[in-house]
Amino acid sequence: MPRVYISPSSTPNAFATGRNPSHAAVCVTSGILDVLDERELRGVLGHEISHVGNRDIVIASVAAGLASMIMILVDLAQLGALFGFGNSDDDSGAGFLQILLIALLGPLAAGLIQAAISRSREYAADASGAEVTGDPLALASALAKIERAVQARPLPATGSTAPVSALMIVNPFSGRTLMRMFCTHPDTRDRIARLRAMATGRQR
Repeated sequence: MPRVYISPSSTPNAFATGRNPSHAAVCVTSGILDVLDERELRGVLGHEISHVGNRDIVIASVAAGLASMIMILVDLAQLGALFGFGNSDDDSGAGFLQILLIALLGPLAAGLIQAAISRSREYAADASGAEVTGDPLALASALAKIERAVQARPLPATGSTAPVSALMIVNPFSGRTLMRMFCTHPDTRDRIARLRAMATGRQR
């Protein structure tokens, strides 16, 4: 069983961390205890414990490492283009365009990969958490309440909160981005729809 902590934050949210199930922790904010009932809180904890069981923290770390490797390759390629490695003498005009393309496409690819992996793990934790509790509608209801509360009381996007926001059950910052490909969280409405479909399937 992971260690459980309560963070004294009025913004309702929850997250799991730890390199493996033997060294894991689940944290909920005090704000989530004010917003959710016992059934909904059980759904949230099922989601977070599923992150631990699915080893999603390790997967996220591998994704971050992959993104870092891509950025290192981008830096090397930029240096190569800058100093003309591999270019012939009559090919000097393409250097700036190469550097520009590498500088733009490299971080773009790294961000897309990391965000896509994060979204897929959130969907998986929703599904396995709902299976653990046997109550998909509880998690659906919890997600709806957390989303509304976050929109009303978003977490300030600071240097300390932004890097860990991907770990939280709902994006803790206000506003929906138009660039969904770069979001670390799936749209909450999509998650709720999937959970409701799960509940319908269980009732048949």
